[in-house]
Amino acid sequence: MIGLGLIGGSIALAIKKEHPEAMVIGFDAKLEEMKMAKALMVVDDYTESVEAGAKQADLIVLATPVLITEKLIGQLADAGLKQNVIVTDTGSTKKSIVERAGCLQEKGIVFIGGHPMAGSHKSGVIAAKPTLFENAFYLLAPYNEKSAARVNDLRCWLKGTRAAFIDVSPAEHDEMVAMVSHFPHIVAASLVHLIRNADAEFPLLKRIAAGGFRDITRIASSNPQMWADISIGNQQNLITLLDRWTADLQKVKQALAGKKYDELYSFYAEAKKYRDQLPVGGSGAIPSFYDLFVDIPDYPGVVSEIMNELAAAKISITNIRILETREDVYGVLRISFQTENDRHNAYRLLKMKSPHEVYLQ
Repeated sequence: MIGLGLIGGSIALAIKKEHPEAMVIGFDAKLEEMKMAKALMVVDDYTESVEAGAKQADLIVLATPVLITEKLIGQLADAGLKQNVIVTDTGSTKKSIVERAGCLQEKGIVFIGGHPMAGSHKSGVIAAKPTLFENAFYLLAPYNEKSAARVNDLRCWLKGTRAAFIDVSPAEHDEMVAMVSHFPHIVAASLVHLIRNADAEFPLLKRIAAGGFRDITRIASSNPQMWADISIGNQQNLITLLDRWTADLQKVKQALAGKKYDELYSFYAEAKKYRDQLPVGGSGAIPSFYDLFVDIPDYPGVVSEIMNELAAAKISITNIRILETREDVYGVLRISFQTENDRHNAYRLLKMKSPHEVYLQ
């Protein structure tokens, strides 16, 4: 397991759970992360050399940023790997990585691109858990027919993730995730820049943006290095989408300039209609946010009371935030959960035990 962060650590735990006979060896650029992974029993042991650890492996998982993955593939090509080994990755782009894996294929090594579409606001091996990928889409992009013949073997290795596996071509993968994941990150970041650039002119803007605006731009808080890597890796698809989106915005601009009510109405109505048809449940390219809201009065200890109820029921939360607190006015406590099931259990519990109003939206 090369890369012992949230994704690599969670895959390692899922493999160990499903295949207890397997020996999982970890490698990470940070020695402390490797020591932590071993202490937490995420891996059985670690190695300080990629080549030394890879030589005897039956499965090699590259759970590293896209550009680093491409470099590591070159190292593995010269590492003298076993002929029956499967090499896979977890990167958010596939075409450039799979093309880079040609150096492995030339030596008869099977490479199958992989992309588990799940994540968390937490990071590092300390946040790893075997259930991270349950019911999430896990896209597999084999390099060629030889690699495609080993896809079932890889699925067997990854069975413990309890993910929904889907086979796609590398090009198809990159086009789809560009639209539903990569491009939305550009949009979210650009919206934040819009507010940031006007901050000096409108000092109240940051406070006003603390509610819904902050929610719709949540993904702009993602790791900047990771998203710079992903953007370069999916460069052409993102440029194409930017051109298409710019053209659509020009139409909106023209409709506004001409005060064309019908065109503007259609713009909003068609978006609403399609958006309302999107699946409510399940995991997609961008991790879902499972939030619960509680109206709370402003008195000492009220938040602790609610948290103690959840803790007693062993319901984990990922974040809490008070959306509004003013004297003599109820505040709104937003509690975020990792899964829909956690939110459902918390909703039922607080409905029964809390004197405060509890709701989902």
